[in-house]
Amino acid sequence: MAQGWAPPLGVVATLPGPADFPAWRQAARRLVAAGIPPERTEWVVEGELPGLLAEAPPPEAPAKPFSVPRAFLDQAEIAIRHSDPARFALLYALLWRLVQGERHLMQAATDPAVIRLAALAKAVRRDAHKMHAFLRFREVQAADGPRHVAWFEPDHHIEEAEADFFLRRFAALRWSIVTPRRSVAWDGQALAFGPGGRRADVPPDDAMEPLWRAYYAAIFNPARLKPAAMRAEMPRKYWRNLPEAAEIPRLMAEAPRRVAAMVAQAAPNPRPQDRRHLSPHPGATHLSRAMGVAPAMTMPIDAHPDPERALAALREELLARPDLPDFASRATQPVFGEGPVGAALFILGEQPGDEEDISGRPFVGPAGRLLDRALIQAGLDRGQAYVTNAVKHFKFTPTGKRRLHQSPDAGDITYYRPFLAREIAAVAPRLVVAMGASALLAATGRKLPVLKTRGQVVPGLTGPPVFATIHPSYMLRLPDPDAQAEAFQGFVADLLAARGQAG
Repeated sequence: MAQGWAPPLGVVATLPGPADFPAWRQAARRLVAAGIPPERTEWVVEGELPGLLAEAPPPEAPAKPFSVPRAFLDQAEIAIRHSDPARFALLYALLWRLVQGERHLMQAATDPAVIRLAALAKAVRRDAHKMHAFLRFREVQAADGPRHVAWFEPDHHIEEAEADFFLRRFAALRWSIVTPRRSVAWDGQALAFGPGGRRADVPPDDAMEPLWRAYYAAIFNPARLKPAAMRAEMPRKYWRNLPEAAEIPRLMAEAPRRVAAMVAQAAPNPRPQDRRHLSPHPGATHLSRAMGVAPAMTMPIDAHPDPERALAALREELLARPDLPDFASRATQPVFGEGPVGAALFILGEQPGDEEDISGRPFVGPAGRLLDRALIQAGLDRGQAYVTNAVKHFKFTPTGKRRLHQSPDAGDITYYRPFLAREIAAVAPRLVVAMGASALLAATGRKLPVLKTRGQVVPGLTGPPVFATIHPSYMLRLPDPDAQAEAFQGFVADLLAARGQAG
């Protein structure tokens, strides 16, 4: 601490941006080192007027090293993007308590500050999900060629954090995203951030709008219409930016008549093998990518007459894709599923690991060997099941000679989901066994808690139902051998139950 310096009555910590977590972290470390408690600290963003306090931050002081739980950092990095002006103070108050001896604070599920932090992070994640789902690009002709422009109104400061998601999905396009606070642009070489804009800066439609509306109407399923659930997932605030929203009132009004017609035309007791699913027409895939959404999972049209050829074509398409996520370029190769077409069980994991990436085969590493043991104990022949992963490339963080597994995010799962849907359609299993949270999200489209859902059969996004269970790697991470043994027996019991469900 500087000689002669004493803690003032209050200090102002100024941040360069509203969601700059590294800057907040650096300032917070300085404040902790200077012994400034939360009640004597005011946080402002550069350009904003300070409030009650007007003194400068303390001078640089040698900071004593300290550590905080990873759970705090993970949530804080997301929660700082919230629009609540009190978010900085909340984060610092929690940090202060952690440093002052409340080491297990993040495990206190009833603590008001911990609850508030979780609520902020949840709201930010939901806002990011809505941006992924409801942002629509419109094509405009610029002097140097076509550019795709989108307008979105986020509730929170998520523009910079979510830019990588759109870069991964639309690296081949030149695009701009305009929001009231911030703009993001990709010119094919680098991302650029600028000030916000107005909705009038983005064209209301383009030449593909009628095609998109026709596509949405074609895939709309009146038998699954649930207006309350639809409005919960697609709040009306987003409708004015969605080309398909103009079709929703008409489609809802026609739904009862269309359902009655479907029932009248349906064949009695259709056989499972008569249900066929295939991916959308290539034009629909191109359209959905240009509009900023994932192509539809499946459409009720005739499947490829030769499922083996359909799987081979799927592999060739993935190998040739120019828009793979960046981590795919670092992987050795894509890892496809293996097993017989028509297998009763479709066993779905998260993504390939290190050994799978090298060998090109799914589940040959430690988790795979544990899966093989469990299948044997459950009386199942792995050769009679189809085994694959939701994500087809190994996502990892390089650390020296080792490659540390990195869990795929929701964007990664969304990218590979159309491939998974076509894989399921070609294999035509009776049951999908989703092992772990990522597999469950990929197969159902919902973030379901694995430990609460395990052993249950839930609807899948396409084709067969989904049976939830843990991932073998979960057992490998348990430090207690007794806990591992207990978890393994529970996993075997789940496989036995899945076997019974599949018949």
